[in-house]
Amino acid sequence: MGRTAGRMGRVRAPRAVVAAVIAACGLLAACGGAAAAAPQAPAATWQYQLQGTVDTSVDAGTFDVDLFDTPAQTVADLKAKGRTVICYLNAGASEDWRPDFGALPKELLGKPLDDWPGERWLDISRPDALRPFLAARFDLCKQKGFDGVEPDNVDGYANKTGFALTADDQLAYNTMLAQLAHDRGLTVGLKNDLDQVEDLVGPFDFAVNEQCAQYRECDALRPFVDAGKPVLHVEYTLALSAFCPPPRGFLSIRKPLRLTAEVQPCPSPRG
Repeated sequence: MGRTAGRMGRVRAPRAVVAAVIAACGLLAACGGAAAAAPQAPAATWQYQLQGTVDTSVDAGTFDVDLFDTPAQTVADLKAKGRTVICYLNAGASEDWRPDFGALPKELLGKPLDDWPGERWLDISRPDALRPFLAARFDLCKQKGFDGVEPDNVDGYANKTGFALTADDQLAYNTMLAQLAHDRGLTVGLKNDLDQVEDLVGPFDFAVNEQCAQYRECDALRPFVDAGKPVLHVEYTLALSAFCPPPRGFLSIRKPLRLTAEVQPCPSPRG
């Protein structure tokens, strides 16, 4: 299958987290690359499902689902219900089971990712060589009707990739990803790369975060909250009582490690 736990446990480098989710015009809806707006409804929540057939009956304002595995009809069905739909795609590593794997130049493939069979880091210091491959993925996201995109593995510089990547390489690459999204009228979320949040909160519209409560890293995402940009936050092992109510600006849920349909949102505030 190639992925479980929605990337939880993925080489965390110096920090253990993920960031990303949405922008402008309501709860995480695309608006031509405009700046993100915080969700208006305090009880609003999100769904993160990367395994199995997407359960469109889940009561969530935003769905973050796999680009390749999710049919365009499912995206359309969700949007007909007023949902915002985000496409998950791997932007920093190859996946040898994906239909476009053969389009990647072999010299851009680096070391395997620990615990993720079939995946290898990409040489993000050569963004021009990767741009056509990435652009095709972002085009597919747009063609399927998604509102935004969640690029994964955008912290290669802090991992053992087989390439001499620098922080500046990562900033340039991640900024390119944001531009590719905005050029297509898609919002874009920052995942991982907490050490560069202050530099990237501008071009990114939201944050997707795994386990910041468990690893006590939620404060690192405050620049998104201060900018009025939502943080989609998921925990896997903590009880709801350990992280609910969530910090201001966070949409927090508890999920099984495999990111199947089951979801437990933080209870709505009373009154």
